[in-house]
Amino acid sequence: MQAAIFDLDGTLVDTYEAHFASWKDVSKQIGHALTEQEFARQFGRPNDPIIRELFEFAGVSVPDQDVIDALADVKEADFRDIISGEFPEMPGATTLLQSLHDASWRLAGGTSAPQTNADLFREELGCGSLFETIVTGDDVTEGKPDPEVFLLAAERLGVVPNHCVVIEDAAAGIEAARRAGMASVGFCSRGRTREELSAADLVIDDLSELGPEVLRELIYSATGAMDDS
Repeated sequence: MQAAIFDLDGTLVDTYEAHFASWKDVSKQIGHALTEQEFARQFGRPNDPIIRELFEFAGVSVPDQDVIDALADVKEADFRDIISGEFPEMPGATTLLQSLHDASWRLAGGTSAPQTNADLFREELGCGSLFETIVTGDDVTEGKPDPEVFLLAAERLGVVPNHCVVIEDAAAGIEAARRAGMASVGFCSRGRTREELSAADLVIDDLSELGPEVLRELIYSATGAMDDS
């Protein structure tokens, strides 16, 4: 039994522009003009450390947790408003997940995003109904690069970690997969470079490069897992 665990932001959904716009709005409220370079480095991390860093960029003392949480809520609501206007599913996403489902793979999402965002993604993605579970930032105590999100996804699926492959677009997610004992694919989507994803077992430029056989062989070569089927 094999499982594929997908990040959502920047992997199955082209969320780069929507996140950048919403983070610029939050950063402006704090007193900092967020650059694209700063955003690209932060993209894929949990909201809490991003907001704390924005206060540091602005040279302002980091506020109480209630203020940080409120800013995160504002940011995510703004993001959902932007992305709901024209939902940008990543090319090849539905085809890939459907092919894995047809080949009897177990499918899960593993994201730092809050549950409300994951619900939106599941509803809008053409392949959203194929996920058996989506683990969100609300489900874990530690964000990526901690492996908790992927280990919980594997546990919910009932698949051992070394029979799982993670498809990610961020270095933190690739590191989380490594710590979880899972194979990994680095998807070089917008804002990413092959260099920063080089720790992945395979780096791709397009989801069409993947399929059941490619991912099955990657699991075996990366983790040493044996085919139990």
